[in-house]
Amino acid sequence: MATTKHRRRPHLASTPLRKKGIITIPQDIRDQLDLEEGDLLVVAVEDGRIVLTPASVVPDDQAWFWSAEWQAKEREVDDALATGERGEVHEGGEPFLQALADEAGIDLEGIKKRADV
Repeated sequence: MATTKHRRRPHLASTPLRKKGIITIPQDIRDQLDLEEGDLLVVAVEDGRIVLTPASVVPDDQAWFWSAEWQAKEREVDDALATGERGEVHEGGEPFLQALADEAGIDLEGIKKRADV
């Protein structure tokens, strides 16, 4: 009796549709897309297919604000304000820029000349 050779087909992941439309995204796909529980997905229908796209709640160009380091600084400022602490107050833009330049060790006048301000 001849044996039938089985060809391997590319691995296709499948998942059952459960009650209330719940599906499980296979772990290897979640790993590839760095998906975690609670992440949002945009659901769309394209050419008769369901397409799931990871959603970014925070636009990429604003992600810096939500970094742990920045949020720690935000908490520091909130705590200082809550205790009535105030930072240095400047009487306008020019004194403020000069204070920043002095703190950074930068010649503000030289920068202004180069910028033709």
